[in-house]
Amino acid sequence: MYHTTLGQKVFRFESLKSLLAKATPLRSGDVLASISAINQEERIAAQFCLADLPLKEFLNQELIPSSEDEVTALIQRKFDPSSFSHISHETVGSFREWILSDKVGEEEIKQIRYGLTPEMVAAVSKIMSLQDLVLGAKKCRVVTSFRNTIGEKDRLSVRLQPNHPTDDPKGIAASILDGLLLGAGDAVIGINPATDNLPNSRKLLELMDSIRVRYEIPTQTCVLCHVTTSIELMNQGAPLDLVFQSIGGTQKLNESFGINLAMLREAREQALSLKRFTKGNHVMYFETGQGSALSANAHHGIDQQTLEVRAYAVAREFSPLLVNTVVGFIGPEYLFNGKQIVRAGLEDHFCGKLMGLPMGVDICYTNHAEADADDMDVLMTMLGVAGTNFIMGIPGSDDIMLSYQSTSFHDALYLRQSLGLKPAPEFEHWLEKMGVVAEGSSIPLLKSNSGKLISKYTQDFT
Repeated sequence: MYHTTLGQKVFRFESLKSLLAKATPLRSGDVLASISAINQEERIAAQFCLADLPLKEFLNQELIPSSEDEVTALIQRKFDPSSFSHISHETVGSFREWILSDKVGEEEIKQIRYGLTPEMVAAVSKIMSLQDLVLGAKKCRVVTSFRNTIGEKDRLSVRLQPNHPTDDPKGIAASILDGLLLGAGDAVIGINPATDNLPNSRKLLELMDSIRVRYEIPTQTCVLCHVTTSIELMNQGAPLDLVFQSIGGTQKLNESFGINLAMLREAREQALSLKRFTKGNHVMYFETGQGSALSANAHHGIDQQTLEVRAYAVAREFSPLLVNTVVGFIGPEYLFNGKQIVRAGLEDHFCGKLMGLPMGVDICYTNHAEADADDMDVLMTMLGVAGTNFIMGIPGSDDIMLSYQSTSFHDALYLRQSLGLKPAPEFEHWLEKMGVVAEGSSIPLLKSNSGKLISKYTQDFT
């Protein structure tokens, strides 16, 4: 039992699980699960109580017993007491102050990464303002590589997402050209297949790989199919660069996705054995999103944001090239409006970075959410300042296959231009070589007959 006094009123919270849920800033998913604070007064009281909680308290309780949940067991196994010793005397509130202190920078945060449990990270984020989340994340640089290098200072990468409702090769090729000419594609050229099966996934992989090889593009490609499909594709000798999988923060949720940790480990080892990388051996790509556990009835009464951070412990185990939270994709049942989406996106990015993940964000919303492009502009700009590793690039920001609103190639250009950011260095040199941008600039020339790429590509795909 935890308690605190606010004014003349005493507030009691029956468990750590309840305290974390009630301290969470308002979101519709926790209301739907009947675990949120009943009003703002109780929420503030819970945040005061949480702020006074020693970090050591999180080592004394399991939100889900490790005997029942392999994610909890993984968290315990990877916890490093020596790393924790740097902050073991802190409370949640003083840990927030430590993160934001001028004396704490990138190196100090690296020292404590494996001394943090996801529950500690989630807790501190719950008492942080949006400014705090931006500043804290900016101190956490995470660099990964496959054929290029992602996450370096003053760099912003873009996943080129050329989805098509029928997986038509010409439609996909046209979207890829559109993105390349606008400087997108350095994070990955990644397709969500309209049909997730072996023949179709192989066709899409071969299309993207032929483009990559033909134009010597220093990037990586991915079909976002199920991990079991990726394993079979590798068995068949398909040109697979990255293994993709959606993951969650509980064993039950991952089972609903048809996966477990052993399966992810097998896929990673197989991808490493292909040795298709040239810069670094980060071969995994994970996506997450607040609310998925509630959808699968796999939340164990835990708030959706804490569960999201537990998913990051799963991701970290497999040294991914890319991780992104698809923040507004599940819908208003979990994040009701633009205000909640903005908050969740900044929380996810901060928490992932603090745990050492190469975080990006799919800055998005569904058409039935109380959100619009203005909300996404706010979130996108704040994430750019916070140092997000990558965002999505979609023609016109409207994904015609998944039917949701994300960010466009032009949005990425806005961030790069306004904040002085550049693509991944290898990709930047390729853009210059192909005449897409002038040397030393990240802004495309955008002339109808400029660049070597347009003429070559047009001949191949028309």
